[in-house]
Amino acid sequence: MQATTKYIAHLFLAGMVCLASCKKLDLTPTSQLSTTIFWKTAGDADLALTGLYNTLYANNGTVDQNAPYWWDCFSDNAYSQHSFGGSQNALISGLTPTSGNYELLYYQNGYVAIAACNSFLANVGKVLSGAQLNRYKGEAFFLRGFNYFWLAQLYGNVPIVTVDPMTISYTSKMAKSTRVQVLQQAENDFDSAIAYLPDTTYSTGHAVKAAAEGFQIRLYLFEQRFAEAAAMAQTIISRGLFSLNANYPSNFYKPDQKTSPEIMFSVQYQAPAVPHPYSLNVLLIGPGWKDCQGTQDMINEYEPGDPRKTMTFFFPGDGTAQGWPYPGTVGTPGVAEWVVGFYPCKKGVDPTVTNPVPGLLDDQDYVLLRYADIELMYAEAQNEAVGPDASVYAQVNAVRARPGVNMPPLPAGLSQDSMRVKIRHERRVELALEGLRYYDLRRWGIATQKLNGFVQNPTTPQVTTMYKDIYEYWPIPQTEIDLNAPVLVQNDGY
Repeated sequence: MQATTKYIAHLFLAGMVCLASCKKLDLTPTSQLSTTIFWKTAGDADLALTGLYNTLYANNGTVDQNAPYWWDCFSDNAYSQHSFGGSQNALISGLTPTSGNYELLYYQNGYVAIAACNSFLANVGKVLSGAQLNRYKGEAFFLRGFNYFWLAQLYGNVPIVTVDPMTISYTSKMAKSTRVQVLQQAENDFDSAIAYLPDTTYSTGHAVKAAAEGFQIRLYLFEQRFAEAAAMAQTIISRGLFSLNANYPSNFYKPDQKTSPEIMFSVQYQAPAVPHPYSLNVLLIGPGWKDCQGTQDMINEYEPGDPRKTMTFFFPGDGTAQGWPYPGTVGTPGVAEWVVGFYPCKKGVDPTVTNPVPGLLDDQDYVLLRYADIELMYAEAQNEAVGPDASVYAQVNAVRARPGVNMPPLPAGLSQDSMRVKIRHERRVELALEGLRYYDLRRWGIATQKLNGFVQNPTTPQVTTMYKDIYEYWPIPQTEIDLNAPVLVQNDGY
């Protein structure tokens, strides 16, 4: 763990110095944070908590690590012609221990976030007490669980660290724990977050109880603990704090995101102070970019008349009436980086922006959890646990019948297997480009079936994707293996 420990400690210190600088502290040297001047007031806790949330903005040089769009490019939903996040390289050439982008940086950035949470939890009790202390600890537990859950899903067997990084020797090394143990750590953190966080709606960017419950449901589904997942989803549904947004597209752009009753957790931006480092409008639909384009297989998944298709993607001939952001023109495949055979992303594109070009500042929040997902996770878990009872129909049909979508209800009399197919279909079309498809395929055990040999573009059928069973565990970055050998060993198959 030598390199990782040193890396996360230095980054955490640098981040805390940056946060503390607004207090005009006299630091000598300025590259280090003295414990004699921090963790003295409640204001220090606020600065440190802000630092924890800042880890959600981790960037790989082009796209934000938590940007859901490019996670869909690891799946059969979308195509990244620039291989942002390393997604296209991973699909065509495969995962390797020396791959870059998400394969490397998610591991490193995950531990940076965990180190920050560990230091926060070790020290926040020095300056806070009572209900405020519990709430702040709840947010730290949520963010640590969030990161451990990601690491477990991606890499499986990774080291577990729960102590203040300032107490760890830079020369220490730590072996991996099993995926089961890492998932247990994430579950414990979510449980603590659920106990401490306020049971309120979500608006400020700070995690609330339902957010921790929602990610706990995802963990239960990952472990196929269906009865527990259904029970927890039902608690969220029955409390009635969240509901479906009457305007589906407005979940994904400002200012409507601020008042959406559906959003349960997001990475929040606010231009001009906190804009996207690279304009989301430019990356998704700008001339010379148009990354994250939908596949024909994704388009074929929509039922006839499903308006979510045209709410999510642009189509040939679209003009300003359909949201095309270039007045006086229509969308044309083969022009301005629209790759023939694919469909540019519309979900999350700000409809008020025209002619998006580099230099634009935009601030759409990345929605990481919304109420429609809770309803569909309930339906999936309940169907697996007891079969397609009336409550399963009710939740799926509620998503289908949401205002502006108005799709007909599911046919009566479905078997458990048939309902499973319907739920998986509904997840794909409802949650397209929200970063969940890749993880759904993996936890369903069908990623190899769906992604190995997948033809992304019907105009080039000779180009297929690669997926191997060993990819259920991503390779640990080789730099970490080299610096921590022989204690830290590579995952099998790499």
